[in-house]
Amino acid sequence: MATTTVSSRPTSARGTTVFLKLLMAATGLFFVFYVLLHMYGNLKVLAGPEAFDGYAHHLRTFGEPMLPYEGLLWIFRILLVLSLVGHVYAAVTLWSRAGKARTTRYAVVKSAITSKAMRWGGVFLLLFIIWHLLHFTIAKPVVNSAGPDAAAIAASPYAMVVASFQLWWMVLIYLLALAALGLHLAHGVFSAQQTLGWTQTAKGYTRAKGLGHLIAALVAVGFAIPPLAILFGLVK
Repeated sequence: MATTTVSSRPTSARGTTVFLKLLMAATGLFFVFYVLLHMYGNLKVLAGPEAFDGYAHHLRTFGEPMLPYEGLLWIFRILLVLSLVGHVYAAVTLWSRAGKARTTRYAVVKSAITSKAMRWGGVFLLLFIIWHLLHFTIAKPVVNSAGPDAAAIAASPYAMVVASFQLWWMVLIYLLALAALGLHLAHGVFSAQQTLGWTQTAKGYTRAKGLGHLIAALVAVGFAIPPLAILFGLVK
């Protein structure tokens, strides 16, 4: 008579690989939405100080009086922190499981390279996000080289951005982060579509790959334009 073995420790649905992949896909797509909005806002620096400072001020007053001052920003910040925690947790857990599941040290070379690139690229992006927040939001250190004084920088987001990207090493850090972000997006956008079942056909697979590369290129180029324009004196 056949017997059925029942695990004494039932697995929570939230701990399954399927759930973790869905969590990564959902939080990843939210990040894509955010970086596209952020890129659009950054490009306003090309329109001059009045346009950029007006945009920065509007973000803080958006939704008033229903929302308090900076209410929308704080909603986005909380959602971003929660998404970041969920994304990192899912990524670390899945990578750990993948490593334990291997009985031998093999894996397709291309897959191994992609996995390592995503892993270390993600770590670099996390460090850059911390630096970016300290630089432009939390600490706001004065990084002026030859522009307005500290008081002017503190009073004008446009002045702070221009002063920052007049420094070549600041632009270099930014471009390196964009390279990591582009690689992360190209693979991440495709993986999210794969998780959601949008790559079941050859046409769907090709479309998902193309969309991943398109979004990666759009974000990388869009974010690179303002700092390069400032560095080369096209925006002052």
